[in-house]
Amino acid sequence: MDRTIDVLHGVNLDQLGRRDPAHYGTQTLADLEDAVVGFGRDLGVGTRFFQSNHEGALVEHLHGLRGTSGGILINPGAWTHYAWALHDALEITGVPAVEVHLSDVTHRDAWRQVSVVRDVCIGTVSGQGVEGYRAALELLLAHPA
Repeated sequence: MDRTIDVLHGVNLDQLGRRDPAHYGTQTLADLEDAVVGFGRDLGVGTRFFQSNHEGALVEHLHGLRGTSGGILINPGAWTHYAWALHDALEITGVPAVEVHLSDVTHRDAWRQVSVVRDVCIGTVSGQGVEGYRAALELLLAHPA
């Protein structure tokens, strides 16, 4: 495992297991991360995790990944829809990233269908629950590091 993927979770993702199970399932963030570790192991990559409810902390973390990360999976949570600072930080980082969402944001509220980070990501995976993280890893690994 010489490639390490950073998995970043934004606002309210630490509340998985307490949020609407129809959209987010019943797993906790720890359960999700355990599953992603397994997906990474299956695919031959290591994983590191970071979650914050503070946009600036996520931006600072992204800045620190330049030159140290083999790729990024990012679920910004509600920041997806308006946090241009995350867009800019992803662009500055210069690391290939995949946007991932547990729920199918394309079939939810109109405001959830907008993504300000999509154009700086190599792809988006939405609506596949926890399995979407495997699909996002596969998409990322198909892209040159």
